[in-house]
Amino acid sequence: MINKKNLWFLTLFSLVLVLSIYYVTMPSEVFTESKKVSTDNITTDEVSLIDSMKLEDDALVLKEINDLKEKLVNSELSSEEKNTFFEELKKVNKNSSKEETLENKISKECNCGAFVKIDGDNVRVVLDSKDASASNANKIMRLVQSEFDNKMFISVKYS
Repeated sequence: MINKKNLWFLTLFSLVLVLSIYYVTMPSEVFTESKKVSTDNITTDEVSLIDSMKLEDDALVLKEINDLKEKLVNSELSSEEKNTFFEELKKVNKNSSKEETLENKISKECNCGAFVKIDGDNVRVVLDSKDASASNANKIMRLVQSEFDNKMFISVKYS
């Protein structure tokens, strides 16, 4: 049987392992912000902004998932409370998956990097595109709304 010490150790070890693998596989251009290397009209500073937003969001999501998992294994909670936490965990995983899907679709459709954050019925999109036009923003809003069944409040910001 796993005690709390072992569970904490395994949780923290897996977190460190995942983050270290992520940082090792990142391209070196992300860490050298002072250079302005142009690749498909996207500079390193712009990539860094989107990537840093993604990293920060990933860390917050991972912390939230770990907190929910910790509550799920708590033997003092009732099954109704555990069910509530499990539903929250499913919602966090679903939102994270939906955000990644939307980022990929926007990247393909507009040839630019994107960061998407879903918070309830609000969707925030940050683009690194130089084409900061209302028609492009409208196109992004329609693309995002097509992924949802209910009405979402979508904001598009250019970095």
